[in-house]
Amino acid sequence: MTARSEAVSADSVPVSLERRLPRVRERIEGGSRLLLCLDFDGTLAPIVDEPDEAAPTEDNRAAVAALSDHPAIDTAIVSGRALADVRERIDGPSIYAGNHGLELAREGSVAVHPVARKRARLIEAVCETLETALDQVPNARVENKGVTATVHVRSVPTAARPVVAERTRAVVDRLAGDDLEISTGKRILEIEPAVPWGKGNAVALIAADAPADAVPIYVGDDVTDESAFRTVLPEGIAVRVGGSVPSAASCRVDDPDDVTTFLQWLGTAGIDLLDPPDASWTDEPAFPGDDRPHVS
Repeated sequence: MTARSEAVSADSVPVSLERRLPRVRERIEGGSRLLLCLDFDGTLAPIVDEPDEAAPTEDNRAAVAALSDHPAIDTAIVSGRALADVRERIDGPSIYAGNHGLELAREGSVAVHPVARKRARLIEAVCETLETALDQVPNARVENKGVTATVHVRSVPTAARPVVAERTRAVVDRLAGDDLEISTGKRILEIEPAVPWGKGNAVALIAADAPADAVPIYVGDDVTDESAFRTVLPEGIAVRVGGSVPSAASCRVDDPDDVTTFLQWLGTAGIDLLDPPDASWTDEPAFPGDDRPHVS
């Protein structure tokens, strides 16, 4: 089981952010700066039927830009989308992690997980085969994201979704064996390198270079965000976006509009709780086992 597919059955339903606000304030007080990590789809942008049409709400776009400009806040986008894709959809943050953290852009360079880089051709072969295997399934869509792939079933008729899952698993098993694995999200199937790496690992890598008294915050809406929630807790703040479902997050909000409210609070009352920053970041992003980042 990888970080991206961790079960959350043992977790409880988080309380609302409004009820948890005193605890949130306590965790920010005394910190030197904020490390704000944000998922994209379902968090900054509403979920839409066509993934290519996803866009952050204008209020979230403005809030992220304002927070990114603040000298005491470092912002990062941590998304399941390909790195190049998500960077085009939201401006401002200094750090971007794409493909569930397998790609990391910071300080002008891009690091790619070495195993994911080696298996990119295998991802391509699987996508090409799936295009044929799913051609007759209405609205099934295969997205090659370079080092991972997504099979979208949101617009597929409900009765046909098991067929998509069955054919996808058959193709991956036949072409990739144990080199690739499949995990599920909100009406998607994710095809990924079988490596123990997910959003939580990426957030840990980012946070390792932050000052020791920086306060890590993660906001996300899906099962792939659970490992990131666990990474920032208990020292930081983990906010789940969406309904009343079990989660490792410490609190929850309902939708991207509520995310706006939280981001605006961070930029006003939240930032006032910090002590002046007294440390700076290092500039050596790399994955374990890599001697240096791979620049692209």
